[in-house]
Amino acid sequence: MEALLPLILFVFSTSITPGPNNMMIMASGLNHGVLRSLPHFLGICLGFPAMIMAIGLGLGTLFEQYPLLHQIVRWAGITYLLYLAWVIAGTRSVDRKESHSPFTFWQAAAFQWVNPKGWVMAVGALAAFSTPGGSAWLDAGQIALAFIFVGGPCITIWMLFGVGMQRLLREPAHLRRFNIAMGLLLVGSVIPMALD
Repeated sequence: MEALLPLILFVFSTSITPGPNNMMIMASGLNHGVLRSLPHFLGICLGFPAMIMAIGLGLGTLFEQYPLLHQIVRWAGITYLLYLAWVIAGTRSVDRKESHSPFTFWQAAAFQWVNPKGWVMAVGALAAFSTPGGSAWLDAGQIALAFIFVGGPCITIWMLFGVGMQRLLREPAHLRRFNIAMGLLLVGSVIPMALD
């Protein structure tokens, strides 16, 4: 229980700040609305805790033994984020029938595995809030639940912010500038990961 408040603060600070998931769910809320963005939202809210459980129960050691595998996943994630930034920046209208669709649940859940910020958050949380010699299931489960119950509302804020921006961005030129800015912010979130 002593570690609960620091864990909640860690989860809140890492979940509310801009990053690839938040930029993409905000853009999805803006371009597709809440209902069509729900699978994306749920994929983040459940996919990331599932990743924490997998890493906490031993998958992280695979990357320690095979650092090249970690580098491949890292660079695949960075490349994919740059592609998504291009797609977001190229969105020109809030037309629900636009050619690209919002993420599905499985796409968003799978994205967690190639999201470099997600890896930093997951490994950091497990390193800081697991007990040496303690129960891996209990520690990973507690951290995963914190990301569901604290991180979920943070992600909701970003999605609803995107939905709220629809009124302000009815003008195609304003929407285009906003989407370009979101694409550039996504690229900006990738640069530190690429230089690390």
